[in-house]
Amino acid sequence: MNNWLLPENLSDELPAEARRTEEIRRKLLDLYRSYGFELVTPPLVEYIDSLLSAGGNDLDLRTCKLIDQLSGKTLGVRADITPQVSRIDSQLINRSDITRLCYCGSVLNARPSGLFSNRELLQTGAEIYGYAGIEADLEVIQLAIETLETVKIKNPRLDLCHLGIVRSILESDPLAAKNSNFIISLLREKNIPGLIEFIENLRSINPKTSAALLLLPSLHGGVDIIHQAKEKLPKLQGISESLITLQILADSFPTVNLSIDLADVGSYGYHSGVTFAFYADGWHDALVIGGRYDNVSLAFGRLRKATGFSLDLRTLSSKLNSFEKIKAISAPWTQDPILSEKISYLRSKGEVVIRTCGEDKFNQGEFFCDRELSLHEGKWIIRELKKINSSLLSNIDKVS
Repeated sequence: MNNWLLPENLSDELPAEARRTEEIRRKLLDLYRSYGFELVTPPLVEYIDSLLSAGGNDLDLRTCKLIDQLSGKTLGVRADITPQVSRIDSQLINRSDITRLCYCGSVLNARPSGLFSNRELLQTGAEIYGYAGIEADLEVIQLAIETLETVKIKNPRLDLCHLGIVRSILESDPLAAKNSNFIISLLREKNIPGLIEFIENLRSINPKTSAALLLLPSLHGGVDIIHQAKEKLPKLQGISESLITLQILADSFPTVNLSIDLADVGSYGYHSGVTFAFYADGWHDALVIGGRYDNVSLAFGRLRKATGFSLDLRTLSSKLNSFEKIKAISAPWTQDPILSEKISYLRSKGEVVIRTCGEDKFNQGEFFCDRELSLHEGKWIIRELKKINSSLLSNIDKVS
């Protein structure tokens, strides 16, 4: 094996792409700060019990494990930062009122989530702890919308669900509740024939329960789905409250392209209420995923109502449109202290000054020098460069 080859589904970020990712990271963290979110940075590795506190077999399969040479205990390389942030809120910050936390850090998946997915992600997100009201859900969705606006994603589509609906259906029937894991797996796959066959085998299941479960996969579409669900689903309190919440959320974002999918149960067992995802044309996966996860903190000994969202910043950055090259000033390598002072001053004002060797003042990777520092009558002055390589002046550099 060549020493420079990387493992499968891992990649380097080259200069232009790495710069763009970092610029987006700064903008997003500044945006979250403007909402009052405090930045936290959990460790990359933790004891496995803590990392898997959110529960679910999926997170366990995605987590890389190793043995700690100091304690002999099993460690995990985080595949999701949210459980760590929940631990920080519950045990370290330990406030009794509302806490807003944001983060940005690398996560590693033991297996790629898709055919072209990277196993190392730069997960960015924002979470609100300590408040169960719909105002928190409204705030994180609004912040997710502004996140996509910041990176200039056009016409995103918001997909909403509320897991309280399917939970109310299952808990209303003891037989359905007993087989909830398998029923959820069938709903997750939209396996209607399999769901029909399974329900037929459960002969003592309540007919209203079976009818509601079979109806769920068809309840997807526009906002009018909420009205259809009110008419067709059982009149259970949990369903009514969930549909009211969805209606409030839908009414709160009238300019957003919005859809409803009441069988979107992929995060059942982790999320506890409203779930949402943002999609856009040209992207095969969700750009942002989020929702309410009120029970995750119980593993840390405190019940903290929570809602938030996350996204993979590296994927988002790598698939954005072209970026502009940065204009720079060329300066020669000399020991002249006056020139060094001039360069320091220009850099303090935000200019990029590159010390160049030889005649090649133009080929500077992601930068192009349109000016140079030149000695004229004993003074260092900035002058425009007349001969500019046309390919570097294109302003656009495609990142494959």
